[in-house]
Amino acid sequence: MKTLGLIGGTSWVSTIDYYRFINQGVNDKLGGVNAAQLLLHSFNYADIAKNHATNNWTKTTQMVIEAGIGLRNSGAQAIVLCANTLHLIADEAEKAIGLPVINIATATAKVINSHGLTTVGLLGTKFTMEHTFFTDKLSAAGIEPLTPNQTDRDFIHQTLMDELGKGIFLPETKARYLQIIDSLIQQGAQGIVLGCTEIPLLIKPEDTAVIQFDTTQIHSAAAVEFALG
Repeated sequence: MKTLGLIGGTSWVSTIDYYRFINQGVNDKLGGVNAAQLLLHSFNYADIAKNHATNNWTKTTQMVIEAGIGLRNSGAQAIVLCANTLHLIADEAEKAIGLPVINIATATAKVINSHGLTTVGLLGTKFTMEHTFFTDKLSAAGIEPLTPNQTDRDFIHQTLMDELGKGIFLPETKARYLQIIDSLIQQGAQGIVLGCTEIPLLIKPEDTAVIQFDTTQIHSAAAVEFALG
């Protein structure tokens, strides 16, 4: 079994799910009391959020690279960035760290293709919805990504920062998310990508009429596949 280096704390709420899903996935494959071999570097999210607020991706990239090198030097054989947004700098980090970075968007595109879908709605932070690091991977796999309008993108980003990332899940916030999802379905979305690791804590499979793609679970499954491959 290969050792995985997890870079988490972005936020800690969803990092818990990564730890759980990866360990459960290994146990499902191997049985008994088997669990994953994991190393974890968990950021103080306030430091990352400060960088985001000033659009200082250079600093975030430096922090991620330093964390990844530390994990590599401790025995990690691949890196798992425990957040969609951090994948904005995944390719650069992979080169500098010198280890494979298991890409969340690539893994998600593969699963969407397995369901034969060609158009999906994408929810996430404003970075995930407005930059191309995620949508380019979908487009390259023949999948058209639809994103909410500016007002809805602002709402999603604000609630991710102020509520979901702090473990706060309000019914009125969930209702608004479901309205946004319905709008994307009306535009032709055959499925919805929950492209921030906190969104699946709010929106559940039974809440929507179309299939959801939980990127936390998908990414964790890809990490398990790598570890046991």
